[in-house]
Amino acid sequence: MYFENTGLENKIAHITLFDDLMSQHGLIRATGWDYERITWDRKFVVQDGTYYLRIFGYTNDGDNGSNDSNITLLKPVLGKHYFPHGIEYGEDEIFPANLVKTCQDVLASLSKELDQFKIQS
Repeated sequence: MYFENTGLENKIAHITLFDDLMSQHGLIRATGWDYERITWDRKFVVQDGTYYLRIFGYTNDGDNGSNDSNITLLKPVLGKHYFPHGIEYGEDEIFPANLVKTCQDVLASLSKELDQFKIQS
């Protein structure tokens, strides 16, 4: 499930700023990066399964591995984890309403905090 109109799409900032702000909202980078692409995740374990709020980004300049890049954010997505296959984001997935609301609140709060910085978009 992709979240539309969050105010995060196409925001550009330094990787360390995004790392700091994302971690304040429970989103961690961990190993979700390579030299050009990056992912921040927040894990939710609810009664019917495990879900991930995921924010993707990429860089055209710099190196994510050395924490020296400017990241452009993409649409956030909510996916359900299926063992052992991975995370599904498909249109056919059904997500608990309270989980969707929680994710929307997290994204709105993150977007509001990003607005305090002079961030390109």
